[in-house]
Amino acid sequence: MTDAIRMLLALVGTIGFYLVAEQIYIKLRRSPLVHPVLVSIFSLIGMLTWLDWDYATYQQDTFFIHFLLGPATVALAIPLYEQMALVRKMAVPLLIAALVGALVAGASAALLSALWTGDTLLSLSLIAKSVTTPIAMDISAVSGGSPSLTAGIVLFTGAIGCLLIPLVLRLMRVHDDAIHGFVLGLTAHGFGTAQAFDRSVTCGAFAGLAMSLAGVISAFVIPVTPLADWVRVIIGL
Repeated sequence: MTDAIRMLLALVGTIGFYLVAEQIYIKLRRSPLVHPVLVSIFSLIGMLTWLDWDYATYQQDTFFIHFLLGPATVALAIPLYEQMALVRKMAVPLLIAALVGALVAGASAALLSALWTGDTLLSLSLIAKSVTTPIAMDISAVSGGSPSLTAGIVLFTGAIGCLLIPLVLRLMRVHDDAIHGFVLGLTAHGFGTAQAFDRSVTCGAFAGLAMSLAGVISAFVIPVTPLADWVRVIIGL
């Protein structure tokens, strides 16, 4: 197989799997259990295994898709800009919620894992479970966890968050789109943001804001906290 054909197959396969997964997602009433990202990932794993491709080659062949992640992320600023009046009004509560939420999400998962499993690598890999994948992998590496394990945990967290958060907010009678979106983005990162845009533009804008704030706060604060040391102390290392 020539490089050009392999690259074309990788691009077509990636986009094709996602489009099919999205239709399945819509048909099943947008259940987080069949989120297009999850379905696409497992489909691509099967394709790479079947064709005996290593991930490094696949990543190189799909560089153009990776490049588009930048503009797609920046595009989240457009709906957020349209909500700036509401953001300014809620700036202080949002910042406090983002700071507390980011720290509690990482600390609770890591410390509970340390107490329950006694596994150092797993516990340290859970520190960044609620942060978007690229940032989470770097935080995990700095903290002593496994970046690849963290990436899988982040995906699982996003799917579970999309499944449970709407139910919890409904039980708490929270119907405000801004609050709904902020909670989704803070706890379920990109998965939650995508689901939030299905609800409304306002919900999506605040989810994108929460995801960004959680990523920035976690990247700067978690590595300088003694959280990783606490995990090792609990496990007895």
